[in-house]
Order: sequence, then structure tokens, then C-alpha cells
Amino acid sequence: MVQSLTRVRVIDLETAGSGPYDVCEIGWQDVVLGTDDLWHVDGERGARFVNPGRPITADTMAIHHILDADVADAPYWKVVAPEVLRPAGGSTTLAAHRAAFEQRYCRPQFTGGAEWVCTWKCALRLWPHLPRFSNQMLRYLRRPEGLDHPTGLPAHRALPDAYVTAHHLRDMLNEVSLDQLLAWSREPGLLPRVPAGAQRGKAWRDLDSDTLLAFAEERDLDVRFSAETELRRRGEAGRDPPAPQAQARLV
Repeated sequence: MVQSLTRVRVIDLETAGSGPYDVCEIGWQDVVLGTDDLWHVDGERGARFVNPGRPITADTMAIHHILDADVADAPYWKVVAPEVLRPAGGSTTLAAHRAAFEQRYCRPQFTGGAEWVCTWKCALRLWPHLPRFSNQMLRYLRRPEGLDHPTGLPAHRALPDAYVTAHHLRDMLNEVSLDQLLAWSREPGLLPRVPAGAQRGKAWRDLDSDTLLAFAEERDLDVRFSAETELRRRGEAGRDPPAPQAQARLV
């Protein structure tokens, strides 16, 4: 149980590539439990450039617009990561939108084994009626109270993105417990609707069982989990998938 914790640090990274040390910027924004027993976006926030030790790719530069010259004199990720991810010298709770991306770089050696809240997975659970769940779409679909528009810009930079995510996290924590958010974050994403293909946009409850069983064989972990969850709700988990139909013979 971690509900006694009173601070969660939201993290956002910008990268130079896909290598384990290819971070070129980290931003953070804290969310704290107040004396009023409500969670608030705190004044503790910041951003630091990181030298990735390699040129920034054009693909990533086109997203965040961070130049090699910006990070040339910055410290390396191995130096910056523990200072930001373990601000008190010990483990804390961390959060990010689609946290699996940040976890690729914020490994346990840097976090002290901190647990993570994935605000994307939690948004799927708390606000399934929304049409889309990206960080910026949630910003404009939900219009979180107190979000200062200029502070949340430009998008795709570490501090503004962490600041926006923190407002989603604050509202989540004021709806359900931190323990619940962590539990949801440990599981795959529970998609409210089929994300692609011929059944795109349909709720899982509107699909027949054979279609659900086929989705339960998908390689995409979130799709598989979502279909399996609906099958369990119906008491049909464990059924064999439908046999493939024989290919029509050409005459």
C-alpha cells in the first residue's frame, strides 16, 4: 500500500534516438497531497537538457526542435537521471503519459525501483467516454482547472508536457486512490473501443463472442487484454478460439 505517499513526480522525456541513454531533455512537475486532503499541482517543476552523447536524429529534432548545440555542454543521462528521479535520495512514485516510453530510459538503477503511474492507462479507465486519450487531446477535451495555457507550451517539450500531464494526474488522484492508479498501471491498457480494423470504434460489449475470441489472439497486448476482459465479464474466458474457415476453392 502506498496511499500514505504525499508526492508524485510527473516525468516527460525528449530523446535523440531510441538507445537507452539517448535522452536530450527531462522535465518534471510534482503533484502533492494538501492539508485539505486533495491533490494539487505543486510549484516544484523544472527541466534540464541532457547530452545524449550522439547527434540528435532529424526525426526526433522535427518533433521537439532541440538542437545538438543546445545539449553540447549538458551533463550525461547517468548524471542527470538520479538527481531528478530520486530527488530526496530515495525512491518515490513517478508518473508519465504512456509511461512505458519513459520507463525505457528511467530504469530502476536510476529510479531506485520507484513505482509508476501511467496516466494514459488510467484515463482509459476513468474517462472511457472520451474519443481520444493522448496527453494534448485530454488537455483540450477536459480543460483541467487551473492549467495555465502558456506554461503548457510548446507541446513536445519536456516541462510543458509534464505540466499538462500533472493536471490529468491531479484530477485522477482526486477521483480514486493512488493505489488504484498504480494497480491499473501495472496491467495493459483497457481500451474502451476497438482501435482499428473493420470493427473500429465499436465497444467491446457490442461484439459477438467469436469476434472477441479472435481479438483475444491478437499480438497487441492492449487489444488482447481488452477482449479478454469482456470475455471474463461474460463468463466466457477460456473458450477455444473459433476454427479458421477453409479457404474457398477456385473453380
